[in-house]
Amino acid sequence: MKDRPQTGHISWSPDYDTNKPKARKVDVPCSADKLLSLSRAMNDKELLYMDGYDDCIVGVVERFGQEPIVCYDKNKVLSKLENDGMTAEEAEEFFYFNQIGGWMGDLTPCFLSPHE
Repeated sequence: MKDRPQTGHISWSPDYDTNKPKARKVDVPCSADKLLSLSRAMNDKELLYMDGYDDCIVGVVERFGQEPIVCYDKNKVLSKLENDGMTAEEAEEFFYFNQIGGWMGDLTPCFLSPHE
């Protein structure tokens, strides 16, 4: 078993039943190597993750005078929603209302629209 950061991290996921984001404090992020390396790179600072979207993480964005935030690939997030059974239209509506629109404070993740 790999070492996992022992600091508290916040994760959130949209609530499919109420269409509202929910946040919860967890002891450690998921065991994904990417999250572990991100946490170490940020010196175990608190990061906000979306539950179930670890494979959509691009990296961490650092901004002057602000805490670092997790960055997700928007296209991968939309694809994941479609793979979970939503139509493209439903996925886009859900994404804009619950994920990109789910403000959870200054640590709210951002979403990258890759240049193609």
